[in-house]
Amino acid sequence: MNIVITGASRGIGKATAAAFAAAGYSLYLCSKNEIALQQTADELEQQFPQAKLFFKAADLTSKHETELFAHWLLEKSIRIDILVNNAGTYLPGGILNEEDGVLEKMMDINLYSAYHLTRNLLPALIRQPLLQHTRAHIFNLCSIASIQAYPNGGAYGISKYALYGFTKNLREELKQYHIKVTAVLPGAVLTDSWGDFDNSGHRIMAAGDIATMIFTAAHLSPAACVEDILLRPQLGDL
Repeated sequence: MNIVITGASRGIGKATAAAFAAAGYSLYLCSKNEIALQQTADELEQQFPQAKLFFKAADLTSKHETELFAHWLLEKSIRIDILVNNAGTYLPGGILNEEDGVLEKMMDINLYSAYHLTRNLLPALIRQPLLQHTRAHIFNLCSIASIQAYPNGGAYGISKYALYGFTKNLREELKQYHIKVTAVLPGAVLTDSWGDFDNSGHRIMAAGDIATMIFTAAHLSPAACVEDILLRPQLGDL
């Protein structure tokens, strides 16, 4: 299987890459930071020598660079079995007080990166021959913020609501082509956004928890599509 993952150099993206690498799949990774991406690829190759690792750095806030990454993938003439649109970031703030331009930044990375990459790859995904009555599976990393507004969510929450809407529309459009679409809606996950948070009490989830759910959903029968993966910390949202 060939797995494409954006935002793959850290957090949920890196954990998801590790889950699929452990199964010996071929991974095509993307992240804005080329050095961090190289380090991630090196780590995965050492830990999972049975996997094949390919990577290309790209700033997916840029439509042009997103198209270049898509072209890089298409040039390889591979069958894309799984696309994980994970690229994203969080900037705290409220609608009343966040700096001008924050909404645009959030939309560029949290929505448009997934939108433009998916649109560039869809013609090839649709043309792929059916294998066991399915063609590909798209995962969009949404958030609990996609369905529940919270203080200091601001532009981030708006962008994640939009990504969830994109995912729902995509699901309906692609049923006829045997392409699965899944929205992943995690609550608090221990990633760089949490800085030096002390999680010794397991108050928030590990990135590997999300990766495990994505990996599992990707291995169901062709008759089953998990439309939403909703995960919250055991003690609830922070």
